[in-house]
Amino acid sequence: MAAVSATSRQTSAELLGRAVHRSDPLSVDGLLERLFTFAFRDLVYPMIWEDPIVDLAALELAEGSRVAAIASGGCNALAYLTAAPARIFCVDLNRAHVALNRLRHEAIRRISDHAVFFEMFGHAALPVNVATYERVLRDHLDAATREYWEGRDLLGRRRIERFARGFYRYGLLGRFIGAAHLAARLYGEDPARLARSVDVEEQKRLFEAKLAPLFDSRVIRWVLGHRAALYGLGIPPAQYAALVGDAGHMADVVRDRLRKLACDFDIKDNPFAWMAFARGFALAGGNALPVYLRAEHFPLLKARVERVSIELVSMTEFLSRQPAHSLDRYVLLDAQDWMDGQEVARLWTEITRTARRGARVIFRTAGQDTILPGRVPAAILDRWRYEAERSKELHCRDRSAIYGGFHLYVLR
Repeated sequence: MAAVSATSRQTSAELLGRAVHRSDPLSVDGLLERLFTFAFRDLVYPMIWEDPIVDLAALELAEGSRVAAIASGGCNALAYLTAAPARIFCVDLNRAHVALNRLRHEAIRRISDHAVFFEMFGHAALPVNVATYERVLRDHLDAATREYWEGRDLLGRRRIERFARGFYRYGLLGRFIGAAHLAARLYGEDPARLARSVDVEEQKRLFEAKLAPLFDSRVIRWVLGHRAALYGLGIPPAQYAALVGDAGHMADVVRDRLRKLACDFDIKDNPFAWMAFARGFALAGGNALPVYLRAEHFPLLKARVERVSIELVSMTEFLSRQPAHSLDRYVLLDAQDWMDGQEVARLWTEITRTARRGARVIFRTAGQDTILPGRVPAAILDRWRYEAERSKELHCRDRSAIYGGFHLYVLR
Protein backbone atom coordinates (compact mmCIF):
# COMPACT_ATOMS: atom_id res chain seq x y z
CA MET A 1 0.00 0.00 0.00
CA ALA A 2 1.41 3.85 -2.92
CA ALA A 3 7.15 12.99 -8.19
CA VAL A 4 4.93 14.98 -6.25
CA SER A 5 4.50 17.02 -9.45
CA ALA A 6 1.41 14.89 -10.10
CA THR A 7 -0.29 16.50 -7.11
CA SER A 8 -0.90 19.67 -9.08
CA ARG A 9 -3.67 17.73 -10.82
CA GLN A 10 -4.59 15.03 -8.32
CA THR A 11 -4.24 15.05 -4.56
CA SER A 12 -3.60 11.96 -2.49
CA ALA A 13 -7.20 12.11 -1.21
CA GLU A 14 -8.60 12.23 -4.76
CA LEU A 15 -6.47 9.27 -5.86
CA LEU A 16 -7.52 7.23 -2.83
CA GLY A 17 -11.17 8.09 -3.36
CA ARG A 18 -11.03 6.90 -6.94
CA ALA A 19 -9.41 3.65 -5.81
CA VAL A 20 -11.72 2.82 -2.89
CA HIS A 21 -15.10 4.55 -3.34
CA ARG A 22 -17.53 2.24 -5.11
CA SER A 23 -20.83 2.73 -3.29
CA ASP A 24 -23.43 5.43 -2.72
CA PRO A 25 -21.93 7.77 -0.10
CA LEU A 26 -25.18 7.61 1.91
CA SER A 27 -25.19 3.79 2.07
CA VAL A 28 -23.51 1.79 4.83
CA ASP A 29 -20.89 0.53 2.38
CA GLY A 30 -20.30 4.04 1.10
CA LEU A 31 -19.84 5.42 4.60
CA LEU A 32 -17.39 2.64 5.45
CA GLU A 33 -15.40 3.33 2.28
CA ARG A 34 -15.16 7.02 3.12
CA LEU A 35 -14.18 6.26 6.69
CA PHE A 36 -11.37 4.11 5.29
CA THR A 37 -10.04 6.83 2.98
CA PHE A 38 -10.19 9.31 5.88
CA ALA A 39 -8.11 6.91 7.99
CA PHE A 40 -5.75 6.34 5.04
CA ARG A 41 -5.02 10.04 4.51
CA ASP A 42 -1.77 9.95 6.51
CA LEU A 43 0.89 7.33 7.14
CA VAL A 44 -0.38 3.75 6.98
CA TYR A 45 2.69 1.52 6.69
CA PRO A 46 5.88 2.69 8.44
CA MET A 47 7.30 -0.57 7.02
CA ILE A 48 6.06 -2.68 4.14
CA TRP A 49 4.37 -5.95 5.10
CA GLU A 50 5.43 -8.15 2.16
CA ASP A 51 8.51 -10.36 2.32
CA PRO A 52 11.21 -9.12 -0.11
CA ILE A 53 13.07 -12.44 0.05
CA VAL A 54 10.04 -14.10 -1.54
CA ASP A 55 9.65 -11.22 -4.00
CA LEU A 56 13.26 -11.55 -5.15
CA ALA A 57 12.89 -15.30 -5.63
CA ALA A 58 9.79 -14.77 -7.77
CA LEU A 59 11.00 -11.78 -9.77
CA GLU A 60 14.38 -13.25 -10.77
CA LEU A 61 15.75 -9.77 -11.33
CA ALA A 62 18.71 -9.39 -13.63
CA GLU A 63 20.95 -6.48 -14.53
CA GLY A 64 18.94 -4.41 -16.95
CA SER A 65 15.55 -5.24 -15.42
CA ARG A 66 13.10 -2.36 -15.31
CA VAL A 67 10.62 -2.68 -12.45
CA ALA A 68 7.29 -0.96 -11.74
CA ALA A 69 6.27 -1.40 -8.10
CA ILE A 70 3.67 -0.09 -5.71
CA ALA A 71 5.79 1.45 -2.98
CA SER A 72 3.93 1.30 0.34
CA GLY A 73 6.62 1.88 3.00
CA GLY A 74 9.36 1.43 0.42
CA CYS A 75 11.45 -1.26 2.15
CA ASN A 76 11.03 -3.80 -0.65
CA ALA A 77 12.09 -1.56 -3.50
CA LEU A 78 15.34 -0.91 -1.64
CA ALA A 79 15.79 -4.65 -1.14
CA TYR A 80 15.39 -5.14 -4.91
CA LEU A 81 18.42 -2.91 -5.46
CA THR A 82 20.62 -5.70 -4.12
CA ALA A 83 19.83 -7.62 -7.33
CA ALA A 84 21.07 -4.73 -9.52
CA PRO A 85 18.00 -3.90 -11.67
CA ALA A 86 18.46 -1.00 -14.07
CA ARG A 87 15.47 1.01 -12.78
CA ILE A 88 12.73 0.73 -10.17
CA PHE A 89 9.74 3.01 -10.69
CA CYS A 90 7.73 3.19 -7.45
CA VAL A 91 4.21 4.58 -7.27
CA ASP A 92 1.77 5.07 -4.42
CA LEU A 93 -1.57 6.77 -3.73
CA ASN A 94 -0.55 8.00 -0.27
CA ARG A 95 1.49 11.20 0.09
CA ALA A 96 2.90 10.02 3.43
CA HIS A 97 4.32 6.91 1.77
CA VAL A 98 5.85 9.07 -0.95
CA ALA A 99 7.43 11.31 1.71
CA LEU A 100 8.75 8.28 3.61
CA ASN A 101 10.28 6.76 0.48
CA ARG A 102 11.97 10.03 -0.40
CA LEU A 103 13.31 10.42 3.12
CA ARG A 104 14.81 6.90 3.02
CA HIS A 105 16.33 7.49 -0.41
CA GLU A 106 17.91 10.78 0.65
CA ALA A 107 19.23 9.20 3.85
CA ILE A 108 20.99 6.53 1.80
CA ARG A 109 22.51 9.22 -0.39
CA ARG A 110 23.62 11.58 2.38
CA ILE A 111 24.44 9.47 5.45
CA SER A 112 27.90 7.98 5.13
CA ASP A 113 27.91 5.79 8.24
CA HIS A 114 25.62 2.76 8.34
CA ALA A 115 25.39 3.05 12.13
CA VAL A 116 23.79 6.49 11.77
CA PHE A 117 21.43 5.20 9.07
CA PHE A 118 20.48 2.31 11.32
CA GLU A 119 19.86 4.62 14.28
CA MET A 120 17.29 6.44 12.18
CA PHE A 121 15.49 3.59 10.38
CA GLY A 122 16.37 0.54 12.46
CA HIS A 123 16.20 1.79 16.03
CA ALA A 124 14.00 4.76 14.99
CA ALA A 125 13.52 5.94 18.57
CA LEU A 126 16.48 8.22 19.36
CA PRO A 127 16.52 12.02 19.75
CA VAL A 128 19.71 12.14 17.67
CA ASN A 129 17.65 11.17 14.62
CA VAL A 130 15.98 14.57 14.56
CA ALA A 131 19.40 16.20 14.63
CA THR A 132 20.47 13.94 11.74
CA TYR A 133 17.45 15.11 9.79
CA GLU A 134 18.18 18.77 10.50
CA ARG A 135 21.91 18.57 9.87
CA VAL A 136 22.19 16.06 7.01
CA LEU A 137 18.89 15.56 5.21
CA ARG A 138 16.59 18.55 5.44
CA ASP A 139 18.24 20.84 2.90
CA HIS A 140 18.37 18.11 0.26
CA LEU A 141 14.68 17.19 0.34
CA ASP A 142 12.13 18.56 -2.12
CA ALA A 143 9.66 21.08 -0.74
CA ALA A 144 6.67 18.69 -0.53
CA THR A 145 8.66 16.06 1.39
CA ARG A 146 10.09 18.64 3.76
CA GLU A 147 6.63 20.09 4.28
CA TYR A 148 5.28 16.67 5.23
CA TRP A 149 7.98 15.82 7.79
CA GLU A 150 7.97 19.27 9.33
CA GLY A 151 4.19 19.42 9.40
CA ARG A 152 2.38 18.97 12.70
CA ASP A 153 0.32 16.03 13.87
CA LEU A 154 -2.88 16.32 15.93
CA LEU A 155 -0.79 16.82 19.09
CA GLY A 156 1.10 19.69 17.51
CA ARG A 157 4.39 17.78 17.14
CA ARG A 158 6.44 17.71 13.95
CA ARG A 159 6.18 14.37 12.17
CA ILE A 160 9.96 14.03 11.94
CA GLU A 161 10.00 13.78 15.74
CA ARG A 162 8.41 10.34 15.44
CA PHE A 163 11.92 9.05 14.71
CA ALA A 164 12.86 10.16 18.23
CA ARG A 165 9.91 8.44 19.90
CA GLY A 166 9.55 5.15 18.03
CA PHE A 167 8.65 5.64 14.38
CA TYR A 168 7.30 2.12 13.88
CA ARG A 169 4.64 2.71 16.51
CA TYR A 170 3.04 5.34 14.27
CA GLY A 171 0.88 5.04 11.20
CA LEU A 172 -2.26 2.92 11.03
CA LEU A 173 -0.21 -0.27 11.17
CA GLY A 174 1.87 0.80 14.16
CA ARG A 175 -1.18 1.90 16.10
CA PHE A 176 -3.08 -1.27 15.18
CA ILE A 177 -0.24 -3.38 16.57
CA GLY A 178 -0.20 -1.20 19.68
CA ALA A 179 -3.93 -1.67 20.18
CA ALA A 180 -3.53 -5.44 19.80
CA HIS A 181 -0.82 -5.44 22.48
CA LEU A 182 -3.03 -3.41 24.79
CA ALA A 183 -5.91 -5.85 24.28
CA ALA A 184 -3.63 -8.80 25.06
CA ARG A 185 -2.35 -7.13 28.23
CA LEU A 186 -5.92 -6.50 29.38
CA TYR A 187 -6.32 -10.27 29.27
CA GLY A 188 -3.08 -10.72 31.22
CA GLU A 189 -0.86 -11.72 28.28
CA ASP A 190 2.29 -10.11 26.87
CA PRO A 191 2.94 -10.79 23.15
CA ALA A 192 6.57 -9.66 23.58
CA ARG A 193 7.29 -12.92 25.42
CA LEU A 194 7.17 -14.69 22.08
CA ALA A 195 10.06 -12.56 20.77
CA ARG A 196 12.22 -13.91 23.60
CA SER A 197 11.63 -17.56 22.62
CA VAL A 198 14.73 -19.72 22.29
CA ASP A 199 13.41 -21.79 19.37
CA VAL A 200 10.39 -22.42 17.17
CA GLU A 201 8.99 -25.05 19.53
CA GLU A 202 8.81 -22.51 22.34
CA GLN A 203 7.19 -20.03 19.96
CA LYS A 204 4.49 -22.61 19.18
CA ARG A 205 3.89 -23.41 22.85
CA LEU A 206 3.56 -19.76 23.80
CA PHE A 207 1.25 -18.93 20.93
CA GLU A 208 -1.11 -21.84 21.48
CA ALA A 209 -1.20 -21.41 25.25
CA LYS A 210 -1.21 -17.63 25.58
CA LEU A 211 -2.34 -15.88 22.42
CA ALA A 212 -4.55 -18.24 20.42
CA PRO A 213 -7.24 -18.47 23.16
CA LEU A 214 -7.71 -14.69 23.08
CA PHE A 215 -9.53 -15.02 19.76
CA ASP A 216 -12.31 -16.96 21.47
CA SER A 217 -13.04 -13.93 23.65
CA ARG A 218 -16.51 -12.51 23.06
CA VAL A 219 -15.18 -8.95 23.02
CA ILE A 220 -12.40 -9.64 20.53
CA ARG A 221 -14.76 -11.56 18.26
CA TRP A 222 -17.24 -8.69 18.43
CA VAL A 223 -14.56 -6.14 17.49
CA LEU A 224 -13.12 -8.21 14.65
CA GLY A 225 -16.60 -8.89 13.33
CA HIS A 226 -16.86 -5.29 12.11
CA ARG A 227 -15.54 -4.36 8.67
CA ALA A 228 -13.75 -1.30 10.05
CA ALA A 229 -11.79 -3.44 12.52
CA LEU A 230 -8.88 -4.04 10.15
CA TYR A 231 -8.46 -0.53 8.78
CA GLY A 232 -5.24 -0.46 10.82
CA LEU A 233 -3.87 -3.16 8.51
CA GLY A 234 -4.83 -1.10 5.47
CA ILE A 235 -7.70 -3.48 4.62
CA PRO A 236 -10.65 -1.61 3.03
CA PRO A 237 -14.25 -2.88 3.17
CA ALA A 238 -14.00 -4.56 -0.25
CA GLN A 239 -11.03 -6.64 0.91
CA TYR A 240 -12.61 -7.63 4.23
CA ALA A 241 -15.05 -10.09 2.63
CA ALA A 242 -12.27 -11.71 0.58
CA LEU A 243 -10.20 -12.10 3.73
CA VAL A 244 -13.00 -13.81 5.67
CA GLY A 245 -13.72 -16.18 2.77
CA ASP A 246 -15.33 -19.39 3.99
CA ALA A 247 -13.90 -19.14 7.51
CA GLY A 248 -17.09 -17.81 9.02
CA HIS A 249 -15.54 -15.21 11.32
CA MET A 250 -12.68 -12.77 11.00
CA ALA A 251 -11.35 -13.70 14.46
CA ASP A 252 -10.61 -17.22 13.19
CA VAL A 253 -8.87 -15.86 10.09
CA VAL A 254 -6.70 -13.47 12.11
CA ARG A 255 -5.79 -16.26 14.55
CA ASP A 256 -4.74 -18.56 11.69
CA ARG A 257 -2.65 -15.88 9.98
CA LEU A 258 -1.04 -14.89 13.27
CA ARG A 259 -0.33 -18.58 13.98
CA LYS A 260 1.69 -18.78 10.75
CA LEU A 261 3.61 -15.64 11.70
CA ALA A 262 4.31 -16.95 15.21
CA CYS A 263 4.92 -20.64 14.53
CA ASP A 264 6.12 -21.28 10.98
CA PHE A 265 9.40 -19.34 11.08
CA ASP A 266 12.18 -18.87 13.62
CA ILE A 267 11.63 -15.41 15.05
CA LYS A 268 15.40 -14.88 14.97
CA ASP A 269 15.03 -14.73 11.17
CA ASN A 270 11.76 -12.83 10.87
CA PRO A 271 11.52 -9.02 11.04
CA PHE A 272 7.74 -9.18 10.59
CA ALA A 273 7.33 -11.33 13.71
CA TRP A 274 9.61 -8.99 15.64
CA MET A 275 7.52 -6.01 14.64
CA ALA A 276 4.24 -7.77 15.46
CA PHE A 277 5.26 -9.23 18.81
CA ALA A 278 8.02 -6.88 20.05
CA ARG A 279 6.92 -3.65 18.25
CA GLY A 280 10.42 -3.09 16.87
CA PHE A 281 13.32 -4.77 15.15
CA ALA A 282 15.93 -7.03 16.71
CA LEU A 283 18.65 -4.45 17.19
CA ALA A 284 21.38 -7.10 17.32
CA GLY A 285 20.95 -7.42 13.54
CA GLY A 286 21.12 -10.57 11.48
CA ASN A 287 18.28 -11.99 9.40
CA ALA A 288 15.63 -10.51 11.68
CA LEU A 289 16.27 -7.16 10.01
CA PRO A 290 14.73 -5.99 6.74
CA VAL A 291 17.12 -6.50 3.83
CA TYR A 292 17.75 -2.79 3.28
CA LEU A 293 18.80 -2.28 6.91
CA ARG A 294 21.55 -4.91 6.92
CA ALA A 295 25.04 -3.44 7.10
CA GLU A 296 26.43 -5.66 4.35
CA HIS A 297 23.98 -4.16 1.84
CA PHE A 298 24.52 -0.49 2.68
CA PRO A 299 27.37 0.10 0.17
CA LEU A 300 25.26 -1.45 -2.61
CA LEU A 301 22.29 0.74 -1.76
CA LYS A 302 24.44 3.87 -1.81
CA ALA A 303 25.84 2.91 -5.21
CA ARG A 304 22.41 2.16 -6.71
CA VAL A 305 19.88 4.42 -4.97
CA GLU A 306 19.68 6.70 -8.01
CA ARG A 307 18.03 3.82 -9.86
CA VAL A 308 14.85 4.06 -7.76
CA SER A 309 12.20 6.80 -7.97
CA ILE A 310 8.83 7.45 -6.32
CA GLU A 311 5.74 9.18 -7.71
CA LEU A 312 2.27 9.96 -6.34
CA VAL A 313 0.11 8.25 -8.96
CA SER A 314 -1.84 5.03 -9.50
CA MET A 315 -0.08 2.11 -11.15
CA THR A 316 -2.52 2.10 -14.06
CA GLU A 317 -1.98 5.78 -14.78
CA PHE A 318 1.78 5.43 -14.48
CA LEU A 319 1.82 2.53 -16.93
CA SER A 320 -0.40 4.41 -19.39
CA ARG A 321 2.43 6.94 -19.80
CA GLN A 322 5.12 4.34 -20.50
CA PRO A 323 6.21 3.16 -23.98
CA ALA A 324 5.17 -0.26 -25.21
CA HIS A 325 7.50 -3.14 -24.30
CA SER A 326 9.48 -1.05 -21.82
CA LEU A 327 9.18 -2.92 -18.49
CA ASP A 328 10.19 -6.34 -17.20
CA ARG A 329 8.77 -6.74 -13.69
CA TYR A 330 5.62 -5.58 -11.89
CA VAL A 331 4.95 -5.62 -8.14
CA LEU A 332 1.28 -5.00 -7.31
CA LEU A 333 1.20 -5.85 -3.58
CA ASP A 334 -2.47 -6.52 -2.72
CA ALA A 335 -3.85 -3.51 -4.59
CA GLN A 336 -6.09 -5.55 -6.90
CA ASP A 337 -8.18 -6.63 -3.92
CA TRP A 338 -9.30 -3.00 -3.78
CA MET A 339 -10.30 -2.83 -7.43
CA ASP A 340 -13.47 -3.71 -9.29
CA GLY A 341 -13.35 -5.84 -12.43
CA GLN A 342 -13.08 -2.90 -14.82
CA GLU A 343 -10.13 -1.43 -12.95
CA VAL A 344 -8.30 -4.77 -12.86
CA ALA A 345 -8.89 -5.20 -16.61
CA ARG A 346 -7.52 -1.71 -17.32
CA LEU A 347 -4.45 -2.40 -15.19
CA TRP A 348 -3.67 -5.67 -16.98
CA THR A 349 -4.25 -4.08 -20.37
CA GLU A 350 -1.49 -1.59 -19.53
CA ILE A 351 0.74 -4.26 -18.00
CA THR A 352 0.46 -6.38 -21.14
CA ARG A 353 1.09 -3.40 -23.44
CA THR A 354 4.23 -2.31 -21.57
CA ALA A 355 5.63 -5.79 -20.84
CA ARG A 356 8.79 -7.06 -22.46
CA ARG A 357 9.31 -10.70 -23.38
CA GLY A 358 9.59 -12.85 -20.23
CA ALA A 359 7.98 -10.19 -18.01
CA ARG A 360 6.88 -11.23 -14.53
CA VAL A 361 4.07 -9.93 -12.32
CA ILE A 362 3.71 -10.67 -8.61
CA PHE A 363 0.87 -9.81 -6.25
CA ARG A 364 -0.76 -10.96 -3.05
CA THR A 365 -4.41 -11.52 -2.17
CA ALA A 366 -6.40 -11.61 1.04
CA GLY A 367 -8.01 -14.87 -0.10
CA GLN A 368 -6.13 -17.92 -1.31
CA ASP A 369 -6.98 -17.92 -5.02
CA THR A 370 -5.85 -15.69 -7.84
CA ILE A 371 -8.51 -13.10 -8.57
CA LEU A 372 -7.77 -12.54 -12.28
CA PRO A 373 -10.00 -15.11 -14.07
CA GLY A 374 -13.31 -13.46 -14.83
CA ARG A 375 -11.90 -9.98 -14.27
CA VAL A 376 -9.22 -9.80 -16.95
CA PRO A 377 -10.43 -10.45 -20.53
CA ALA A 378 -9.34 -13.87 -21.76
CA ALA A 379 -7.56 -12.32 -24.76
CA ILE A 380 -5.21 -10.59 -22.32
CA LEU A 381 -4.99 -13.19 -19.57
CA ASP A 382 -4.21 -15.98 -22.05
CA ARG A 383 -0.97 -14.20 -22.87
CA TRP A 384 0.20 -14.86 -19.31
CA ARG A 385 1.11 -18.16 -17.67
CA TYR A 386 0.05 -18.56 -14.04
CA GLU A 387 2.81 -20.30 -12.10
CA ALA A 388 0.44 -22.07 -9.72
CA GLU A 389 2.86 -24.46 -8.00
CA ARG A 390 5.63 -21.89 -7.72
CA SER A 391 3.11 -19.42 -6.28
CA LYS A 392 2.04 -21.90 -3.59
CA GLU A 393 5.65 -22.68 -2.72
CA LEU A 394 6.55 -19.00 -2.38
CA HIS A 395 3.42 -18.28 -0.35
CA CYS A 396 4.53 -20.89 2.18
CA ARG A 397 7.91 -19.15 2.43
CA ASP A 398 6.44 -15.65 2.94
CA ARG A 399 7.46 -14.63 6.47
CA SER A 400 4.96 -11.74 6.59
CA ALA A 401 2.25 -14.43 6.86
CA ILE A 402 -0.87 -12.24 6.74
CA TYR A 403 -1.92 -12.85 3.13
CA GLY A 404 -3.98 -15.76 1.86
CA GLY A 405 -2.15 -16.11 -1.44
CA PHE A 406 0.99 -15.14 -3.37
CA HIS A 407 0.71 -15.14 -7.16
CA LEU A 408 3.26 -15.14 -10.00
CA TYR A 409 2.41 -14.61 -13.66
CA VAL A 410 4.92 -14.85 -16.52
CA LEU A 411 4.39 -13.47 -20.03
CA ARG A 412 4.17 -16.38 -22.46
